[in-house]
Amino acid sequence: MDITSILYPVISIGGLGVLFGAGLGYASKKFAVEVDERIPQVRDLLPGANCGGCGYAGCDAFAKAVVEEGVDICTCSVNSPEAIEKIAALLGVAAGCSIKKVAQVKCKGTCSNSKNKYEYYGIMDCQDAAATPGGGAKACSYGCLGLGTCKKVCMFDAIRIEDGIAVIDEEKCTGCGNCVEACPKAVIELVPQINQVRVVCNSKDKGKDVKEACSVGCIGCSLCVKTCEYNAIDFKDNLAHIKYDQCTQCMACVQKCPTKVIAGQLELAEL
Repeated sequence: MDITSILYPVISIGGLGVLFGAGLGYASKKFAVEVDERIPQVRDLLPGANCGGCGYAGCDAFAKAVVEEGVDICTCSVNSPEAIEKIAALLGVAAGCSIKKVAQVKCKGTCSNSKNKYEYYGIMDCQDAAATPGGGAKACSYGCLGLGTCKKVCMFDAIRIEDGIAVIDEEKCTGCGNCVEACPKAVIELVPQINQVRVVCNSKDKGKDVKEACSVGCIGCSLCVKTCEYNAIDFKDNLAHIKYDQCTQCMACVQKCPTKVIAGQLELAEL
C-alpha cells in the first residue's frame, strides 16, 4: 500500500482540526460575554440553600442580581451576619440589614382548644384537606389544619406539628417564606422576631361563632384597641392586627384580652 494514501488523509484531518480549533478559539474571544468576577465571589459567600426565599431561582441568580442590579444583600434571610459583612465589603456597600423576621402561626387551635366538624381520613396534606367540604375538618374555617404541609416545605427543620397545629422554632427559622406560601389557610405570616406581642388567631368570625369553634379565638371585642395608648392595634374583619412599628410591647393588650389570644413573650414560649 502506498504510504501517501494514508498520510494525506491524516494530514488533512489534522489540518482541519487545527483550523476548527483556531476558529473556535477566535469565536470564544470574539463573542465572549463578560462576567463580573465578583458574581462567583458573592456566590461563594451565600449559604447555598437555594430555597428561593429571596425571590430568585437560587443562589446563583441571587448573586448575579446583587452584583449587576444592586439587589439588597439582606434579601437573603438565610445568610449569616458574618457573610453579609464580607459581601458588603466586597461590593463596597453598607451592610445594615433590617430586623430579622420569622414565621408565626396565627392559631392556638390545638386539639384541646378547638373542635372538629368531622373526622378527616384523606391525604395528610393541608391543601388537599382545605379543598374538602367545609374547608377541612376543623370547626374554625380559618384555623391551622395541622397536617404538616408547611413542615414539608421547610428546608430548615424549623416547623413541627404538635397537638394538632404547626409550631415554629424561631431559632431555626430563616424567614424564607416558603411556609407562608404553602399554607392554604393563610394562617402563617412573617413577623419581626424582636416583637413578642402578637395576635395568635386568624378567625374573622365574631363572638358566639368563634366560641363555638374554638375556646381561645379572637371574639372581636376590640378591648385591645381601646386599651392601647400608642395606636398600635388595627381592627379589621373582627380581628386585631398589631402595628409592629408602633408597638412598645407594654403588654397592656396582652393583659386585657379576655381570651388571651394576644400573646406576650411568656405565652409565646409556651406555644
